[in-house]
Amino acid sequence: MMNYSFLPEAEKELYEQALYYNEQELGLGNEFLDEVEFAITRILETPYSWTEIEKGIRRILTRRFPFGVLYHYIEEQSEILIIAVMNTNREPGYWQSRKF
Repeated sequence: MMNYSFLPEAEKELYEQALYYNEQELGLGNEFLDEVEFAITRILETPYSWTEIEKGIRRILTRRFPFGVLYHYIEEQSEILIIAVMNTNREPGYWQSRKF
């Protein structure tokens, strides 16, 4: 079975956004986390199916929230590395300086 992990910055983005949504409406942050989890499940099932936005970096969009999960598939290790949980309304290349 394929594994996945987050860059620390991506994990921080995920939980900060969930907290923000919970402040807007109780339970909304949990719904956001569910959406991201569903996106990750889809990545694990078919890692090459999603848009390649840069060499080796792919993005899947969430259905309900304006977010994309950016990831790198490490085929030799059967692992997905989540690089960013990106608000699509944010500056698009902000994550490019992240080391992975």
